[in-house]
Amino acid sequence: MNAPSSGLLQRVQLPRHYRIERADEAGATAAMSLRRAIFCTEQGLFVGDDRDQADDHAILLVARPALPETEGEAWGPVVGTVRIHQLENRIWQGSRLAVAAEFRRVGVIGGALIQLAVRTANTLGCERFVAQVQAPNVPLFRRLHWQTVREITMHGQPHHLMQADLQHYPAFAADEAMCVEVRRGQS
Repeated sequence: MNAPSSGLLQRVQLPRHYRIERADEAGATAAMSLRRAIFCTEQGLFVGDDRDQADDHAILLVARPALPETEGEAWGPVVGTVRIHQLENRIWQGSRLAVAAEFRRVGVIGGALIQLAVRTANTLGCERFVAQVQAPNVPLFRRLHWQTVREITMHGQPHHLMQADLQHYPAFAADEAMCVEVRRGQS
């Protein structure tokens, strides 16, 4: 019998349980490092750093896997991030959605980051939530109840200016923690 491929072994080792929440100081540092790795090194969209003025007032959200055998009592390193900020009164924007390469195949992290981003903004009084989405990611956003407003070019790459259907992203209740937990492979 043939030994399983290393890809199969790696897939089995990926955690099943993830928590998405507002970044603490260490999480923010890790998120910025992840963004540089993806947007500067991997994609070459920025030189050196992707920080901009939005980071001065943005809310940074992070995704972390549950540490093995803790069942959600302890959380591992940052494997995904997104930031949200208010553009103007009641209009919010999400940007810099990033998931570490080895966790992209998990299939729930990006969607959970998007969910928490829009629900958080909705809780804070959002009436319109937009994002400038890289063209290859448009199908994901469409599945998550977003519509293209118009096609645009940013950093020399095709993007879509998209808007979320806020009815699919309810505000958090006053006594509810603003976080999302997901388990892949479970309905």
